[in-house]
Amino acid sequence: MATIHKKVWKEYFDKIMAGKKKFELRLADFEVNDGDTLVLEEWDKDKQEYTGRKIETTATYIIKTKDVSFWSQEDIDKYGFQIIQFDVKND
Repeated sequence: MATIHKKVWKEYFDKIMAGKKKFELRLADFEVNDGDTLVLEEWDKDKQEYTGRKIETTATYIIKTKDVSFWSQEDIDKYGFQIIQFDVKND
């Protein structure tokens, strides 16, 4: 298993720390696999420096794609994409 360090902007880091944000949208310019450790380090984009806060996470599911053929290019240009996180309801 690999350990991968990545910057995370402050506003997203706070949501990760609170347990609210449980996903990352990233350019696939590095290799990551299920079980790898992601060390997410808070980055202040205004000061262009790390804040010193970091959190270790484990990659549990990865989707890699270059081409999404579910929608037309016209619809993609008009609406863009969204990533939806969800929890299964236990009734």
